Amino acid sequence: MAATRIGVIGFGNMGGAIVSGAIEHNVVSPADVTIYDPNAPAIERVKALGANPASNEREVVEASDVVLLAVKPQMFAAAAANCGSFDGKAILSIMAGVTAERIRATVEGTPRVMRLMPNTPALVGAGAFALDADSDFTDEEKTFARELFEALGIVEFVPEHLLDAVTGLSGSAPAFVAVFIEALADGGLLEGLPRATAYRLAAQTCLGEAKLILDKGMTPAAAKDMVTSPAGTTIAGYSVLEEAGFRGTVMKAVSAAAKRSREL
Repeated sequence: MAATRIGVIGFGNMGGAIVSGAIEHNVVSPADVTIYDPNAPAIERVKALGANPASNEREVVEASDVVLLAVKPQMFAAAAANCGSFDGKAILSIMAGVTAERIRATVEGTPRVMRLMPNTPALVGAGAFALDADSDFTDEEKTFARELFEALGIVEFVPEHLLDAVTGLSGSAPAFVAVFIEALADGGLLEGLPRATAYRLAAQTCLGEAKLILDKGMTPAAAKDMVTSPAGTTIAGYSVLEEAGFRGTVMKAVSAAAKRSREL
């Protein structure tokens, strides 16, 4: 979709990562990006990107073909009240738990809507994005959305009703993985490793195992079996995780996060 004008309302970490990645990978030109955020430091980041700062939400909508709503769900109604009409516009929303039906009922006009769930690894170009397969975007707009987010990671299309599940999994799991990395490193400290060394080894191990699974098309079970030999060190440690209900606890954490997304 050539020369698509994109607007962004809310320029925090995620909005900033999406726009920065899109510009860096030439998905959009800075001149075609208009951004509003009420915080002065955010506007300074907009200027540094070469994008167009707006003084309010309405300016963003009027200047754009596609508008990315990147505000917190609790702030959506207030932001929508200042946007003016979305007639003929396409809305991309990263707001957890805010359905397309609710978006259409809240904003003025009749926009096309696509919901999505990003995650924070998009900040380093390694994000996981789930896009709403039920969207009424045109084919051209869907292609633009795919290109936009593939510039920052992987893209999966799922039915809208599964986006809460995605929120619980890839949306919330960066925090779970960070805690796991911290715990691995603490185990290294317990055994005498320096903290910086333990952090680097733990983080790189998680990064490398994820890359192995994705690049080789392996199942997690097959990747696990590669390092789990009879009566070895790995099975000794793994048995402790199983005794503690590690898998079930992780599953419950994902479900709890998904439930909270539905509540929003």
